[in-house]
Amino acid sequence: MPERLVAAIRGALHDEAGWEFPHPSDREPMERTLRAAGVERYCALPYAHKPAIARELNEWVLARSAESEMVVPFATVHGDDPVEEVVREAFEAGARGLKFQCPVQRLAPDDPRLDPAYELAAEYDRSVLFHGGTAPMFEASPYVGVERFEAFVDSYPDVRACCAHMGTFQHEQFLDVLAENEHVYLDTCFAMSSAVGESMAFDPSEIPDSAFVEHADRIMYGSDYPNIPHSYESEREHLLGRDLPGETYRDLFHDTAERFLGER
Repeated sequence: MPERLVAAIRGALHDEAGWEFPHPSDREPMERTLRAAGVERYCALPYAHKPAIARELNEWVLARSAESEMVVPFATVHGDDPVEEVVREAFEAGARGLKFQCPVQRLAPDDPRLDPAYELAAEYDRSVLFHGGTAPMFEASPYVGVERFEAFVDSYPDVRACCAHMGTFQHEQFLDVLAENEHVYLDTCFAMSSAVGESMAFDPSEIPDSAFVEHADRIMYGSDYPNIPHSYESEREHLLGRDLPGETYRDLFHDTAERFLGER
């Protein structure tokens, strides 16, 4: 995202949670770190915290993404925008999906203002990623929670949808939703880091190995890098230390992301 927006996000998280961010946010140094870790592609996930900025933000992300073979660009929209226009423009320009940071945008997954966006996601075969869980500091937010996410899934069962951060702090309920819906995904961002306990009250061992093995085709690695207050290595350290089957790791770190993007 644009440096000014990244700085604002990091500043808000610092003020709210005291987090520090040691990683560069410029694309070139960020990509050097990712390539050194063996990453082939990563998703750019913008979100619009207020109306009337999504169109410009999407254009910026798509233009910058065109400069790199590594970037899979997503787009965003705010509920008070002309939703259909903004989303159609972004999809036509090459956006591979939509990102919603529900508590910050004050948009629940089942907000009816977003219906045109979901209808276009179905029409264009695009994916949707939500911060739809209550972690790390949104337990009181009315815009998140498994009920709001499940209501969206019930209305749009054929749209590929991911809840970030394993659905924490409602991970058990989100795993149930995943088990019952073939187009629901979860990602491991932040929640499965070996350092997560330094930043929020969650122990990744609460999620058993069996969950990853049973649902390997719909749980995928994510890191939130570079907007994390811990090392990038810690995002995968705990997962690699679980001694999961090789085919589970192949799904977790590669194949499931392709399924989510509609490439398999």
